Amino acid sequence: MTVKPYNEEQSKKEQVRAMFDNIAPRYDLLNHTLSLNVDRLWRCRVVRILRRCRPHRVLDLATGTGDLAIATARALPGVQVLGVDLSERMLEAARKKVAACGLDGRIVLEQGDGERLALADGAVDAATVAFGVRNFGDLEAGLRELARVVKPGGTAVVLEFSRPSNRLFRALYEFYSYRILPRIGGLVSRDRRAYTYLPASVGEFPPPEEFLRLMERAGFRSCRARSQSFGIAQIYIGTR
Repeated sequence: MTVKPYNEEQSKKEQVRAMFDNIAPRYDLLNHTLSLNVDRLWRCRVVRILRRCRPHRVLDLATGTGDLAIATARALPGVQVLGVDLSERMLEAARKKVAACGLDGRIVLEQGDGERLALADGAVDAATVAFGVRNFGDLEAGLRELARVVKPGGTAVVLEFSRPSNRLFRALYEFYSYRILPRIGGLVSRDRRAYTYLPASVGEFPPPEEFLRLMERAGFRSCRARSQSFGIAQIYIGTR
């Protein structure tokens, strides 16, 4: 199913920023409800991978409302997390959650462009991106920037949606994604376009084997993918 996920006459980056600013107040409710909370399980798996790396400084790029940043700080005592996102309204929601959890001293949230991070080379021990790489204006530039800020020997963990390989399951998944999700998401958020963008952007995203090649080309090594929930999502891991 081919659907253009954004207006090609405008900057994808600006459209993504405006879209997430608009749906920020209802984002968490819809995200967890429409995924049947399975997104929480995937984030827990990302945190388990991070724990084995024993990082001190973690960048959570495209942090959104801060779910992964908070999960990381809770599970890894002493770790400092920097959350960066394009959308200021998503960050406003994240700041409230971080404060409510008492993690203000360990999580710093900043607005920023993932393709031009205000960080020195090798500034962090590990980096995560959950459901954000497909929103990069330039995917390869974003991955190169991610590789630049992770120190040699450090780790990047990317959680992203993908298309299931099983034909029957893929057909059911795409029926839900293209027919059901936009209606429910649009009704609750009053922005159907944002929930039409979601499945369309997944459909346009590179398949796992191609994305792993892009990670390697950006500067990561020992890249691998772990399929989640019958291929609905993938966890990609690369060493710098």
